[in-house]
Amino acid sequence: MGCDGSLLLDDTSSFRSEKNSRANNNSARGFEVIDEVKSEVESICPGVVSCADILAVAARDSSEAMGGPTWTVKLGRRDSATASESAANDNLPTFRDNLEELISLFSRKGLDRQDMVALSGAHTIGQAQCFTFRERIYNEANIDSGFSSTRQSDCPTDDDDDELAPLDLVTPRSFDNNYFKNLVELKGLLHSDQVLFSNGSTDGLVTTYSNSQSTFFTDFASAMVKMGDIEPLTGSSGQIRANCRVPN
Repeated sequence: MGCDGSLLLDDTSSFRSEKNSRANNNSARGFEVIDEVKSEVESICPGVVSCADILAVAARDSSEAMGGPTWTVKLGRRDSATASESAANDNLPTFRDNLEELISLFSRKGLDRQDMVALSGAHTIGQAQCFTFRERIYNEANIDSGFSSTRQSDCPTDDDDDELAPLDLVTPRSFDNNYFKNLVELKGLLHSDQVLFSNGSTDGLVTTYSNSQSTFFTDFASAMVKMGDIEPLTGSSGQIRANCRVPN
């Protein structure tokens, strides 16, 4: 729905959770961490700090904890009382998207190509399930042969859909610019990763970030602030949820 904490809501009788969407299902995790933070905050100042703001601060702190950039988080978001699985399916990118589809999806939300490439660098951490990259490692041509062989050993053609592989094969637990170095070497795990460096309009940005971690960090922080401004609820709109999983 936007930067209103809608992702955190579980299913209710009136809507399906965004956690069920194609991009989020079995991918977006760690909701119990937000629950714990919310509980602590509510015990100190009930009804003041929104789940949406907690999520934004947690994203910043996670980046910094992994060795990545930090930024000043704008505060004052309020929480939605509803969610939309269909809206999430329509607006979130998927592992199958080509470059123009990605550019269009980000543009809808006011994010330009530089924002899109910089934010994609979050794939310097995390893992992907086998079914999301099987087509790439077996059938795509713009892939390093040694890399595809390595990934094929853990992702057979017809089984183990849930087997995991790191999005960044070099430093999967550090927030750095190796994601972009991997793309230059044709070692992007997902199709939607490698299209950022595939003789297209974003090749130059990928090259810049692969050569300069500081530039990547600066642009990533700026893009995160812009993304945090996507359709927030403020003022008297929305609510401050007492429990991030359910509307008040």
